[in-house]
Amino acid sequence: MYAAPISTTHLAELLADPTGVSELVRDNSPLVVVDLDSGPLTSRPETMTPLVVVGVTTAASPGEHSHAAACDAVLDKDDAGLESMAGTVARAPGASTVLAQLLRGTSTRSVDDGLFVESLAYSTLLMGPEFARWRATTPPRSRPSEAGSAVVLERSGHRLDIRLNRPHVRNALNAAMRDALVDAFRLAALDTSVSEVYLSGAGPTYSAGGDLDEFGTFENAVQAHLVRLQQSVGRAVHQIRDRVTVFLHGACYGSGVEIPAFAGRIVADPGTRIALPELSLGLIPGAGGTVSIPRRIGRHRTAELALTGTPMTAQDALACGLIDAVEPRQSV
Repeated sequence: MYAAPISTTHLAELLADPTGVSELVRDNSPLVVVDLDSGPLTSRPETMTPLVVVGVTTAASPGEHSHAAACDAVLDKDDAGLESMAGTVARAPGASTVLAQLLRGTSTRSVDDGLFVESLAYSTLLMGPEFARWRATTPPRSRPSEAGSAVVLERSGHRLDIRLNRPHVRNALNAAMRDALVDAFRLAALDTSVSEVYLSGAGPTYSAGGDLDEFGTFENAVQAHLVRLQQSVGRAVHQIRDRVTVFLHGACYGSGVEIPAFAGRIVADPGTRIALPELSLGLIPGAGGTVSIPRRIGRHRTAELALTGTPMTAQDALACGLIDAVEPRQSV
């Protein structure tokens, strides 16, 4: 349960008093709900303000409210998503706050700068207590060695097809798949005769996200950060984004939507479901999602997607611009 919404005046007073903010965070949740219909709002949280500010309004288009810029997310006053957000922030206050702080600066950062800052934040949270609690309740499983390639490439004329090939684990992104994808997109970048790159997934799901059994397995946060930047699939996609089309189907969670969002075009099957569940692990999106997704749908909707954890349908994703078309899945 969240505290009753405060007025815009109260929020301005709160933001003007760093001591009050510190006491609020120490004594309660960092979530602050503000009634945007209560009056003008001239103050907004700075990047470093350790709060998650959610505005609520009766306006027909909450995200277009004149005071929306002062909030990390904006909802209708009757939106059930507010309860979900409150639960998420209560369970992972540190990760939720870091996400809000990170998203506030998305419009001023380049893709490279955004990936750098996201990686630092993600690596820090990997060493934090919220992720440690999740890892303790979900220990990594040992698996037998896998046969075959994690990624399959096929060339047809000027088109390169890249297919995720771990259907037995819903195409979970592990280190082998990550490295193979980076190599594939770097190859396409070097070969100017490749005018189209199609990215898809084998089996019933495009990709359900990162391989949870590999989360937190690096020896230290510095190593995790350096590898994440060097082997960034999202950055490799972005560098040739105008040539890339991604075909989504089934569950597209975490990296399963963060990486595709870098592409120039995304086509989703009608049954596609999209979600950002990382906060439930005490983490933030770490495959470039705080960079790629806000560029498509803005920081408010990105925060809402992550803070609620609620899957988005293909039609909703199309309506907000996260994807570009809804078409029945075909062999690509």
